[in-house]
Amino acid sequence: MYQNKRMKALVTGANGFTGSHLVKLLGDQGHGVVGFVRRTSDLSRLADMEVQLVYGDITDGDALNQAMANVDVVFHIAACVDLGIVDADRMERVNVGGTRAVLAAVRSQPTPPKVVYCSTIGIYGDTAGQVIDETYQRTQEGFSSAYDETKFKAQQLVNQHVEDGYSAVSSMPGGIFGADDPHFGPVIKFFLKGRLPLWPGCDRITGIVHVDDLVQAMVLAAEKAPSGEHFIISAGELSIGQMFQILGQATGVKAPADAPKPLVRAIGGILDPIGKAFSWNAPLNNELVHYIYDRCVRISGEKAMRDLGWQPRPVPEILTGIANELQTPSSNSPHL
Repeated sequence: MYQNKRMKALVTGANGFTGSHLVKLLGDQGHGVVGFVRRTSDLSRLADMEVQLVYGDITDGDALNQAMANVDVVFHIAACVDLGIVDADRMERVNVGGTRAVLAAVRSQPTPPKVVYCSTIGIYGDTAGQVIDETYQRTQEGFSSAYDETKFKAQQLVNQHVEDGYSAVSSMPGGIFGADDPHFGPVIKFFLKGRLPLWPGCDRITGIVHVDDLVQAMVLAAEKAPSGEHFIISAGELSIGQMFQILGQATGVKAPADAPKPLVRAIGGILDPIGKAFSWNAPLNNELVHYIYDRCVRISGEKAMRDLGWQPRPVPEILTGIANELQTPSSNSPHL
């Protein structure tokens, strides 16, 4: 659709981890970029980038309409991401209400832009170790977290948007990694300092993707994918223990031992009610323990590679590259 042509793109959540990498890629490719951010947003990730900023809450229809003027593609990235003790009402408002507002603004445009929605593999629920593709039908009853539930509801809104005749494509990334990753990045930094003797759930298998490869897949989806398509975005799977082994081999740091499961469950059980009593998101709680030991979502990213021509870097290269980048803080990464 826009392959080899300049497009104007709106990126919601432009100042975030994934959003800022997408803004950079679009700018590097010569596309016009509008970034939708809150007035209170930290804009440091967008420093020195060519992006027009529009300010507003993700549920603000007037601000969204302003941001979408003459836009060809809307990359809807903005989301509230958290596990454990969360503000469920805020998560519902941002993830579900925000998506509803974005889609309503799209429909109100004289020429409705295509939507590329950043979803999550969590919408599929627990696959009980089965490796799935985009044809998988969810079987889990209930939800493992407020995040999974709100993203599932948001995905249903996007699916209905397509059924109503509008253009949208959905991407479902696995674990998103990068040197500036706010979630697992701090863990890797701690590991590289030799301060991680134990880690829970080293047998847990996860799919991962480098953030720069993820945003490349989303741009390819904007350029090539027909409306209604879903793409799981994963470069491959490995266990957490294997992840630390690769990082250790690249840096000479000893991989952590697997923390005793009964101890981890006990600590999570103790900290969970304390966290709820004091509105404290404890580093370990029952929801996190459930994700570590009881929930297993396994995925294949072959469709994106086949249909979009997506070529992600191999998993070992993702990890060793991040380790090298974190060990050389003078690197030219704009996000460090």
